[in-house]
Parts: sequence; structure tokens; C-alpha cells
Amino acid sequence: MTNRYIFLYASAMVVIVALVLSGAATLLRPMQERNMRMEKMQNILAAIDIPASRDEAEALFNQYITVTKIVDHQGEELEGDAFEVELQDENRKPVEERQLPVFIADVDGETFYVVPVRGNGLWGPIWGYVGLESDVKTIAGANFDHSSETPGLGAEISGESFEEQFKGKKIFDEDGDFRPVRVVKGGAPDDDPHAVDGISGGTITSNGVTDMLRNGLEVYKSYFEKIKSS
Repeated sequence: MTNRYIFLYASAMVVIVALVLSGAATLLRPMQERNMRMEKMQNILAAIDIPASRDEAEALFNQYITVTKIVDHQGEELEGDAFEVELQDENRKPVEERQLPVFIADVDGETFYVVPVRGNGLWGPIWGYVGLESDVKTIAGANFDHSSETPGLGAEISGESFEEQFKGKKIFDEDGDFRPVRVVKGGAPDDDPHAVDGISGGTITSNGVTDMLRNGLEVYKSYFEKIKSS
């Protein structure tokens, strides 16, 4: 067997494998995109305490999410599809240029507002959705996720016990000033409507959630003020 034959054979195999992988990726892309879309719907619904399997997600989303819109940092509506906005990309822009998605739900005649948030944990990005009651100051629910936080520690932000703490907490104080929820190391006071317990051993991730909520909700402040005054 000559070196020339080995080279040609290896080159042919590389081309064949590349073509097979490229074809597989092309065929699987629509399925992957659909799965991502369904997961996003599930997460938005979870922020208003509506559980949905992947098979149920689209039907329940269409049932409960009655309005979607994009606003800017001054609360003015913009054109576009809120569902297609990628917060990761928007956060790289100056605040004045960001598109901010809002998902408005009607659940048994009660209105809820869901907005996305995104930040940084210990090892990578963290993100989620926050659901607000019709007063846009009381948290109805929260859904968080991460890409690489430590199992048993920072990864607990996506656990039910952590997320449940946010229900009923406030993002505005009694004077109407913006005061988002913070995650407190060592435990939050029982009577503090703006704090939840931190994760034992997950201080940096907990701080990341605090920053994510403050930065992620503050850009919606003007929009929330408009709703409260309407």
C-alpha cells in the first residue's frame, strides 16, 4: 500500500464523514429549534406557575399568553416579535438600544407579566423568567436555569425550593421605589419582602442572581411605572 493511496483514502474518508455530519446537522436543526422553542414556552409558563410538558407547551402558551410585545428602556413599544428576541444579544447593547420582551398572560381573568432576565454565575451564564402579578410589583413566580453551575451548590438556583421563595416577594417598596429581591447569604429575615435565602456553598451564584434580578428588572422600570399609573 503506497503513501499516495493512504493519503487519498484518508482524504476521501474525511470528506465523507464531513458530508454525513453536515447532512445530519441540517436534518436535525428543525427538530432542535422546535425543542428550544418548546422549552422557552415551558419556562415562560413556569414563571406564572403553569406546569407544561414539552408536548403541551405550545397549546398552553397559546391559551394563556394573550399578548407579547417589545418595549424599550423608557417603556415605549417597539415593533417585532418578542419571542424571537435573544436577551444574550440585547445585553451586549447600550441600554438605550435594547429590545425588551414582555409576555402578558391571562389566567382565569387575572393578568400576569413575564419578563426574561440574564446574568452570570460562578462558572458561566445564568438566566430565567420572572412572573409579576397585575400590580407589577409582586412576584408571581420565577424560573431559573444555568449552563455550568456546580451540582448541589450553585446549580440549586434551578431547584423548586429556591424558586418557590420568590413567590409573593416585592420589586417595589411601599413608597413605590424600585427595590428588587436580593439573595441573602445565611438566610433572609422572615419579614423582608425583598429578600430570599441564599444557597449554602453557592455564594457567588447567589450574588449573580441578585445582580441578574436588579439589572434585568431595572430596565423594565419605566414600563412597569406606566402600567401602575394606567
